[in-house]
Amino acid sequence: MKGVFLNAHDAGVTRAERGPGGTWNVTQHDLGDRVSCLAVDPFHPGRVYAGTHNGALCSDDRGLTWRPAGMEGHIVKSLAVSPHLPGVIYAGTKPPAVFKSEDGGRSWRELEGFRRIRGRRFWRSPAEPPDWRAYVMGLAISPADPDVLVAGIEFGAVVRSEDGGRTWSNHRKGAIRDCHTLIFHSSNGNWVYEAGGGGAAVSRDGGLTWERPREGLDRRYGWACAADPARPEVWYISAGPLGWKGVPQAHVDGAANSYIFRKAGGAAWEKLSGGLPQPMHHLAYTLLTDSQAPGHVYAGLSNGQVWHSSDYGDTWRCLPFNLGRVGRMVLLRE
Repeated sequence: MKGVFLNAHDAGVTRAERGPGGTWNVTQHDLGDRVSCLAVDPFHPGRVYAGTHNGALCSDDRGLTWRPAGMEGHIVKSLAVSPHLPGVIYAGTKPPAVFKSEDGGRSWRELEGFRRIRGRRFWRSPAEPPDWRAYVMGLAISPADPDVLVAGIEFGAVVRSEDGGRTWSNHRKGAIRDCHTLIFHSSNGNWVYEAGGGGAAVSRDGGLTWERPREGLDRRYGWACAADPARPEVWYISAGPLGWKGVPQAHVDGAANSYIFRKAGGAAWEKLSGGLPQPMHHLAYTLLTDSQAPGHVYAGLSNGQVWHSSDYGDTWRCLPFNLGRVGRMVLLRE
């Protein structure tokens, strides 16, 4: 595989690029603030957006250089770039709000209907003291309908819009209120996946109804999820125990006691091994699949390792570079 991994973390972005000779070059890019999320623009090869604690940034050269992309003064926790309409981007923030740009980040407007969701006064996050304010942790656009969006709150709700974010549902029953990752399938708009505090949840009707498959899943603190691009019924989550050691045990480096799990259709969850540490002492904060390569899965761990499987997670190898502490990671193919 020839491409670039970008990893968001507290100090900026780490970039790993594989050169012509097969060696990897890792560089650090200080962006002046904590980076919470990354999103690739499907219409512009090499363009990627970053959400920071002071607005959004954009790179047009695969993460080498960055420029402001609006939202200054806002803590941007999630970003979603439309696969349908060039220039359309959604941003989720702390405190919980959703903004939309239709010109690639030059201007933004708040989607005020998000503030009218019933029950939002009860949203609270246990993750970021001392203010405990909730935030939009997950934000995703249907690959089948440009007007269908889902948003996940840590901690509060998973909600859905059918009109491009003008109005929103209340919490979708069966979804996990403590949302950590929320994604649509890359091409099938029926499938939506969630990992959160409580395990994993899935929708097969575009986010309208949800269920929580639990058979075989002996860890309840889910963090990352991903789905195979050719087989939407095959999906993965990373999960650790719900126990606390000052913070959830899954976040304790060296003692995360976590696994990567795979679910295939109606079968039970399977713990994946095939070369992975058993258990994994460092949580996989990111799981990625490759739209151009069914069966391929990447896992970015809190200790900076990136693991790769080319056979749906049956066997794994650790790639020969380290990204530092992995937060949110994206893959840019050439």
